[in-house]
Amino acid sequence: MGYTVAVVGATGAVGTQMIKMLEETTLPLDKVRLLASARSVGKTLTFKGQEIEIEETTETAFEGVDIALFSAGGGTSAKFAPYAVKAGAVVVDNTSYFRQNPDVPLVVPEVNAHAMDAHKGIIACPNCSTIQMMVALEPIRQRWGLDRIIVSTYQAVSGAGATAIQETLGQLHEAVVDGVDPKHLTAKILPSGGDKKHYPIAFNALPQIDLFTDNDYTYEEMKMTKETKKIMEDDAIKVSATCVRVPVLSGHSESVYIETIDPAPISDVKEAIANFPGAVLEDDVANQIYPQAINAVGRRETFVGRIRKDLDAENGIHMWIVSDNLLKGAAWNSVQIAESLHERGLVRPTKELVFELK
Repeated sequence: MGYTVAVVGATGAVGTQMIKMLEETTLPLDKVRLLASARSVGKTLTFKGQEIEIEETTETAFEGVDIALFSAGGGTSAKFAPYAVKAGAVVVDNTSYFRQNPDVPLVVPEVNAHAMDAHKGIIACPNCSTIQMMVALEPIRQRWGLDRIIVSTYQAVSGAGATAIQETLGQLHEAVVDGVDPKHLTAKILPSGGDKKHYPIAFNALPQIDLFTDNDYTYEEMKMTKETKKIMEDDAIKVSATCVRVPVLSGHSESVYIETIDPAPISDVKEAIANFPGAVLEDDVANQIYPQAINAVGRRETFVGRIRKDLDAENGIHMWIVSDNLLKGAAWNSVQIAESLHERGLVRPTKELVFELK
C-alpha cells in the first residue's frame, strides 16, 4: 500500500518540478493529488500519463493525505500547513515560513536527515542557495571543521518565479529585436516585487534578492546565514553572504570562500567532495572543466569545482558551486525529504499538534 501525496502550489514553477520528481521517486505512491488556488480549479496537469484535476487548497483538503509538499508561498504554508498536520499528514514545506521555527527541522537529506527523527508534523526545506552550499561544504565540515564561510551568489531569475522568467525574456526581446536601450527596458518585478523600485535584469546584475533588512543585508542573505548555522548545528560558524541576481534562466552559481579549523589539503578536499552523496566534482582546469549553470539544468546533483587554496590564509579555500535551483534547490530536495521520511519510518500521524490553526 502506497502513500497519498499532495502537491500544494502544483501549478507554480517549483510545483510542476515536484510533480516530475514524484514521477521518478522511489517513494511508494498510491495517489497524487494536486492543489492550488481557486483560479486553477478545474484545470488538469499530467502525472505519469494521466490527467489529474487540480483541487482548491482549503482547510479540509488534506483528509487522507500522508505527505503534503508545499510550495505556494509563505502565506499559504502559514495558513494551511497546520490543517494538513491536523489531518494526519506530514508537511514538507518549501517556503521560508517555518525554517527558523525551533519545532521544525530544516533538512538537506545528505547533510542532516537525522534532524527529521523528532519532527512534529512539519519539515522545512532550506533556501535554494543554502541547499547547494551545504552539499558542497558538509564533507569538509565533517573532516576538518568550518570556522568561516563567505559566499557570493549568482542566482538565476527562475528563483523569483515564472513571471520573472517571462520578464527577462521580454527584456531580451526588447533590447535585441526592438533595439531598446538596456537602461530603459520594462521592469516590474526584479530585484524584488515588493520593493519600491524595479530594474532590468537583461544585460545586468542586481545585488539585491528580496528586501533589505535593518542591518543592510537582504533577507536572502540572512536566510543563508541563519540556515547554515541551523542545518550544521553550529552557531559558532561565521557566515556572510552577498546575493546577486543574474540574467540566467535556471541554475544558481556560488563563489564560496571557507576557512577550515584544521588544515585541509586540496587533494583531500576534492576527494571528500567527490565521494559525498549528491555532490559531483568537476575540477580539471587544465582542460577547462568546471561547473556551469547551463550544464546543471535538469540535474539533481550539486556540482563543485575551481577548488583552490587561498594565497594568504593558511586554512582558506575557494570553490565554485552550481546546482539547478528548481530541482536540488527546491523540488528534488523536498521529494528527497519525503523519501527519507519513508526510509526512516517517520510518515505517521502526528501525536502532538504544536502549530496554530489560522
